[in-house]
Amino acid sequence: MIRRLLPWPMTSLVLLAMWLLLNQTLSPGHILLGAALAIAVPRWTAPLRPVKAAVSRPGAALRLLGVVLRDSLMSNLEVARIILGPKARRHNSGFIKLPLTMRDAHGITTLAVVITAIPGTVCVELTDDRSCLLIHVLDLDDEQRWIDTLKNRYEKPLMEIFE
Repeated sequence: MIRRLLPWPMTSLVLLAMWLLLNQTLSPGHILLGAALAIAVPRWTAPLRPVKAAVSRPGAALRLLGVVLRDSLMSNLEVARIILGPKARRHNSGFIKLPLTMRDAHGITTLAVVITAIPGTVCVELTDDRSCLLIHVLDLDDEQRWIDTLKNRYEKPLMEIFE
């Protein structure tokens, strides 16, 4: 019964929280409207998501979250140094192809989101065969170092979580 009402309870909870945060209120009307949306949106979109993600290692997910938050903070500082620093350093951007070992669709999607969320990197494209991600890097000084960093810091933990 509860699963039919809330197919993804965490998604519903996050939607309600985001609604209240965006509206900056805890008024009964907004709580009611946010709850209605939190129930309706996942139910409407359920047919679009036929395979449910299974997180097998929540501890690994929490560790990855810590790594992403730390990397985001450090990358913000580095991007600020690049933008505010000498102009010559701004012309060091480029594209890399990140070969993927991971095959889980949820893991690959999460990897692309994480890469895009870290300042200075943007996931641009996934190849049709899902074997590589094309990534734009603001400060591309050593392509192999970037590949090794992305694979070790993000892909390996995501494989542990999703595969």
